[in-house]
Amino acid sequence: MMEEERREAEEDMPETEEEQPDSPETEAVEAESTPEARIAELEAELAATNDRMLRLLAETENIRRRTEREREDTLRYAASSLAKDILNVADNLHRALAAIPEELREGDETVKNFIVGVEMTEKELLAGFEKHGIQQILPLGEKFDYEKHQAMFELENTDQPPGTVVELMQPGYIMHDRLLRPAMVGVAKGSPDDSSGGIEHVDTTA
Repeated sequence: MMEEERREAEEDMPETEEEQPDSPETEAVEAESTPEARIAELEAELAATNDRMLRLLAETENIRRRTEREREDTLRYAASSLAKDILNVADNLHRALAAIPEELREGDETVKNFIVGVEMTEKELLAGFEKHGIQQILPLGEKFDYEKHQAMFELENTDQPPGTVVELMQPGYIMHDRLLRPAMVGVAKGSPDDSSGGIEHVDTTA
């Protein structure tokens, strides 16, 4: 009797559900959470961080170099405005010396001493210019250069190649590599049938 009751009880018990296999999503989550996957993820993040840092360092270095160049240029050309104003003084000294007749240079001792004083003043001024990187542009006999010379007129029959500077009206000045004032010049003009390949005409209207 007891055996029959036990079998009946077992028959009345609900059947347990069979275990379901893991889904693909579950397997993917488990795969991603493995130590190897985590290491790979951290390595990728570290590489990205290093790349950002290198870019920031390069940008910082570029800014530093640009700032340094700007500072050097400021110091290098700080006196350019003052120099331009003083150029007229140098011009007037040169004109004064050029206007003195030769007989006065050989005449009265007082006048000779005065002339020597003016000449020394001009030399000291030009020496001060050179000390600050300012040099005269004296292009007589040189090829005309549009970047440094200003052609005021052209001269024919000069026995010089076309485009040669044959007369200097006013010297130019350059500070380091920056033009302060172009030299005002007269230029040899080429003849219409000139086939030397030189400059036959220089624009004097600029």
